[in-house]
Amino acid sequence: MLRLYEWKLQNAIKNQEVPKHIVLALAESDLLADDNFNKLKSFSSWCKEMGISIVTIYISIIEVDAELSRKICLKLSEEIPSVLCEITRNINVITRWDREIKKYEDKGMRLDISLGYSGKYELTRAIKEIMKKIEDNNLNPEDINEDIIESHLLFKFEPDLVIRAGGKRLIDFLIWQAVYSELYFTDVNWLDFRKVDFLRALRDFQKRQRRFGK
Repeated sequence: MLRLYEWKLQNAIKNQEVPKHIVLALAESDLLADDNFNKLKSFSSWCKEMGISIVTIYISIIEVDAELSRKICLKLSEEIPSVLCEITRNINVITRWDREIKKYEDKGMRLDISLGYSGKYELTRAIKEIMKKIEDNNLNPEDINEDIIESHLLFKFEPDLVIRAGGKRLIDFLIWQAVYSELYFTDVNWLDFRKVDFLRALRDFQKRQRRFGK
């Protein structure tokens, strides 16, 4: 019965427009189980199957110790792309210790992986860069507007849908870019997340009337 329901749900989704850009928000603890990299692989394959163009996976990193956090990010940045490269080679990785996104290839579904690169950190970094340009007389304070700020953000794409697996709180990620995004909180945690849960998130998105702040 579940497979029949899943099949009907998937067909209903394909008859309507799907989000172009999806964000999946996870906590560091969500990846502790041995099979969770494979679950990331499954999630990416579901997105590709449904024709989604951009997938951003954000993994929050608890910063108890800066050096330990750096080592965790380095480990994940090496292991995750090797698992997901079968889905797409267009993989981009960013951590708090990088100034630019590490790019692999640029064809196929775009998969951005953010490791601890929070929205507050991204905005702080952008403000510092803008202030440096003002100090160097390369920018006038009067010229600062939304376009200037956005040009200094590392992540350029506004998500249509943000999926928070097993969480009930907003996340500190893409806080500028996701201001008009639809938010979806799953009833199940990441360990129990299935394709049918993913499809329900897409169907819920399609039923909403987006207002973009109006």
